[in-house]
Amino acid sequence: MKILIIKVSALGDVIHALPVLAYLHGIDLSGRSGESIQIDWLVEEGFAPVLAGHPLIERVIPLQTKRWRELTPLAMLKEMWSFTKELRQQRYDFVFDLQGNSKSGLFTRLSRSSKRYGFDRHHVREWPNLLATNHHVHLSAADHHVSQRSIAVVAAALPEGCERVNAGPLQVLPIARQHVLQQIEQQNLSDKKLAVLHYGTTWKTKLWNLEHWQQLAAKLVENTDVVPLLTWGNDQEHQAAQLIAEHAAGKAIVWPRGSLPELVALLDRANVVVGCDTGPIHIAAALGTATVSIFRVTEATRNGPMDENHRCLQSALPCSPCLLKQCERDDECSKSIAVDDVYTAILELIST
Repeated sequence: MKILIIKVSALGDVIHALPVLAYLHGIDLSGRSGESIQIDWLVEEGFAPVLAGHPLIERVIPLQTKRWRELTPLAMLKEMWSFTKELRQQRYDFVFDLQGNSKSGLFTRLSRSSKRYGFDRHHVREWPNLLATNHHVHLSAADHHVSQRSIAVVAAALPEGCERVNAGPLQVLPIARQHVLQQIEQQNLSDKKLAVLHYGTTWKTKLWNLEHWQQLAAKLVENTDVVPLLTWGNDQEHQAAQLIAEHAAGKAIVWPRGSLPELVALLDRANVVVGCDTGPIHIAAALGTATVSIFRVTEATRNGPMDENHRCLQSALPCSPCLLKQCERDDECSKSIAVDDVYTAILELIST
C-alpha cells in the first residue's frame, strides 16, 4: 500500500501532522498476505530536514516552490512537469491532503491517485482545494485538536489504525545529536538542567512581552540551578535573545543558530522548552520533552501539546483566542500571562 501525505508547511503544522505516521503503521496487515505500508511525505524544502531519516517515512519529497518562483516561466513549467511525472510514477493508492489550501490541492490533483482525501467545505482552508480531492472528510466536535483533524482525514479511508494521544514520534539524527552534545560539553553544561527559551514566533500577536521574558530569565538564574538557553531564528529574534540574556546575570546563553536537525537535537536534550505557539514547542512535544507554552491569539486546546508532560497557559482576556494578526490590544494581551505562572509551570516540570 503506497501512501502520500501532503503537508507542506509550516514547521509547527508539519509536526502536528506526525501522529498520522504512527496511526498508519498501527494498521494490522497480518490478514493481507504480502502487503506492507510505504509512506511518502511531500513537504516544503526548508522543512524537509525535520523529517529526514524518520523510520516511519519511506521517502521525504522536498517541494522546491521557492526556487521555482525564481525561474523564468518556461523553466518553471519544465521543472514542475518533471516533478509531476515523477510523482505520478509512484502510483499512490491513497493521497491525504492534510493542508487544505490551493497549493497542496494542486499537487494532490497532479498525483492522479484515484483516492484523494481532504477536508470538506466547512474545514478546508481555501475552497479550490475541494476541486483536487474526491473524498471530502467532515470533522466532528471530537476532532478539535489539529493533530486529531489530520488523523480524521486518514481514518476516513483507513479506519483500523492506531491513534496516538500526543504529537510525534520525531527522530534525532545521530550526527546532529553528536554535534549538540559536543557544544553542551564545551559550555560545561553536561550535568546541568537546561531550559530552552524561544522568544520568536511567526505572528507578532503570538509573542509574549519581552520584559516578561527578561524577568523570567532573571528569576530562573536567581532561584534555581536551571541554565536558560536562548534560541533564535532570525536577526530580530537574535536581538531579543541578547536583551533577555542581559537580565540573567551572565548565566543565560544565547545559543548559536544551527541547522534544523541540530535544533531538534538541542530540544531533545533540554529538560524543558518554553515558548509561544511556535515550531520549537511542537518539536519538543513530538520528542517527548516537557514544554511550557504561552497562547494568546491561538487556542491552547486546539494547538497545544496534550499530555501531562506539558503546561499550556492561555491569555485570560475575554477576546482570547481571537486569531488576529494585528490588534489594538496587542500590548495588553502580551502582558496578560504572568511571569510567576510561567515560572511555576517550569518548576513543576523540572521537579518531575
